[in-house]
Amino acid sequence: MPITLIRVPVDSLETFVFETFCALGVVPDEARRCTRGLMESELRCLPGQGQGVRRLPVYRERIGNGWIIPGAPYEIVKESPALALVDGHNGLGSVVAQKSMELAVQKAKISGVGTVIVRNSTHFGSAAVPARLALAQDCIGIAMTNAGPEMAPWGASSGVVGTNPWGLVAPTGGDFPVVLDIALTTAGKGMMRWFEREGLKMPLDWALTPEGEETDDPTAAMQGALLGIGQHKGYGLSMMTDVITGVIAGGGFGLAPYSNPAKQDVSHTFIAIDIAWFMPVDTFKARMDEFIQQIKSARKRPGVTEILVPGELDYRREQQYRRDGAQLDSVVFDELAALARDLGVNFPFAREVVV
Repeated sequence: MPITLIRVPVDSLETFVFETFCALGVVPDEARRCTRGLMESELRCLPGQGQGVRRLPVYRERIGNGWIIPGAPYEIVKESPALALVDGHNGLGSVVAQKSMELAVQKAKISGVGTVIVRNSTHFGSAAVPARLALAQDCIGIAMTNAGPEMAPWGASSGVVGTNPWGLVAPTGGDFPVVLDIALTTAGKGMMRWFEREGLKMPLDWALTPEGEETDDPTAAMQGALLGIGQHKGYGLSMMTDVITGVIAGGGFGLAPYSNPAKQDVSHTFIAIDIAWFMPVDTFKARMDEFIQQIKSARKRPGVTEILVPGELDYRREQQYRRDGAQLDSVVFDELAALARDLGVNFPFAREVVV
């Protein structure tokens, strides 16, 4: 049956998220960073992608069990003008990620390019969130992370590498930047759960059964391994993402991330490229706008009315939600209401169903 969505005001939702993090013992600066991470994901991602405010109960569990440590040291193990190696000490992944991109930008302003590689971190949410921090300083931003072993290597039936998301952003002269925010699997288990609840079959290139067979049954697929984008290409990209995150960081890779709840062992890489080192920023933005116009002017396939660039749909979704209210899955809405009662946090939302 169709999933019910509940409309909530964005400003009130942001206040609720911040107050919930504070109630979980997160200090205000870190709570603000975590709130930014969840809210950006909530406003820009599809509900079925499993990001955004629905992760608050997960934070409660992991913080409560000591699996994530608010206020953990952000340790720069080694650095040069252009590079840094960071140990996150099992801290809040969103905090570690945002600090690391800010450090990469600082280094890019000195060296043209700044790279920060992180070990001993935790789940950092949508890769675009830290990547987008580079935009304020007129930098191109790149963020990537490894993840739990959900993807099967090409030809295998079990997971060894992760969805290993990428976030790549570049400024433009238009209303919104170009933002590529992708996992390296065709889909994630969040979307499979969405299809399962809707009673829908899923595409055959999403996942395998535990026996290694392709399936359009999301229930069967939830027990199996995910498939990479572009068949062997997604697997290869995922493996190499593990190399330039976990392997080189001295952190977890392959089977290690998330294998122990008490030590998620996640690694990230952040790169900032200072546009002004290469050309005037206005020139770069004009060239980007020309490139976008070339793309949008391409001859369309039959039935296609508009050609979009990466991040354009996300931008439109965010604008709509800020104007009309965010749309929460009713199950998530109820979980957040229960969490608020348990923590004594104000939950000021009526159950307004989206028609």
